[in-house]
Amino acid sequence: MARTDQPIQPVELDCADETLTHQMTRWLSHLRAERRLSPKTLEAYTRDVRQCLTFLAGHWGARVSLASFAALEATDVRAFMAMRRADEIGGRSLMRALAGLRSFGRFLEREGKGKLGALSAIRAPKVAKSLPKPIHMDAAKRFTDADERAGETRETWILARDAAVMALLYGSGLRISEALGLKRRDVPKPGEGDVLIVTGKGNKTRMVPVLQNVLQLIADYAAICPHSLPPTGPTFVGARGGPLSPRIIQLTMERLRGALGLPDSATPHALRHSFATHLLSRGGDLRAIQELLGHASLSTTQIYTGIDSERLLEVYRSAHPRG
Repeated sequence: MARTDQPIQPVELDCADETLTHQMTRWLSHLRAERRLSPKTLEAYTRDVRQCLTFLAGHWGARVSLASFAALEATDVRAFMAMRRADEIGGRSLMRALAGLRSFGRFLEREGKGKLGALSAIRAPKVAKSLPKPIHMDAAKRFTDADERAGETRETWILARDAAVMALLYGSGLRISEALGLKRRDVPKPGEGDVLIVTGKGNKTRMVPVLQNVLQLIADYAAICPHSLPPTGPTFVGARGGPLSPRIIQLTMERLRGALGLPDSATPHALRHSFATHLLSRGGDLRAIQELLGHASLSTTQIYTGIDSERLLEVYRSAHPRG
């Protein structure tokens, strides 16, 4: 993850004048320093605003200035959204683009650079709610068993490493970035602790429980890892000893789900969904699960009640006597 104390590189745009690009650079710096947004979110917001300014320059036939952007009308925003939708951009991406533009607009207003009411006047696009697809409990456990990959030619320590990572995703409900962001000192030895301090979105930390068998898998991997694992270094390293890329775990799951006959929805993030769904199905408290997952809003966690309701309906339909 990029360090938040490093300055944002000045934005350069052919479609906008220097005053507007300077304000855009200041806005991005504010988002990183004050709002502590992740590098990926900053990259997405930069791309979205850049696309909008490029569209407006063509739409108006001139470079976009601070004054012309401040005079933005709702019809201009709708035209940009329509152009993006014509490119078959989904509702969720459109909603993010509008959120980025509104954030930039609010920043300019706070700086006394004009009023951008047109951005507030646009209704956010509807996004179809899609329920996460959890992995069946037995299958989820098989992802954490290195023996499932016994026929592969990869080194034993790599198989042990991947199994330990996936055990963390399923056993503690971590995001893949959270699991790979753990320092060696953050992970207790088996029998010497049962919690992890995890840094999640927005650099917020939370405490999550970790099973002893998961800690044992991590210890087993560390014992045979050929690379040094210093306390301040990453727990999980790549083949050459550097930080492990999330893509490696994604590819591992792709291979395993094919071997296990699972659909494409069986991803590393699906293990996190499975953690929450299986806890809920066994009577877990929704607010406790919210805390474990690191969700800022309970509404984000409530999607799992929909999954569980579907399961209950399936049981009802299959078992209820219809007379």
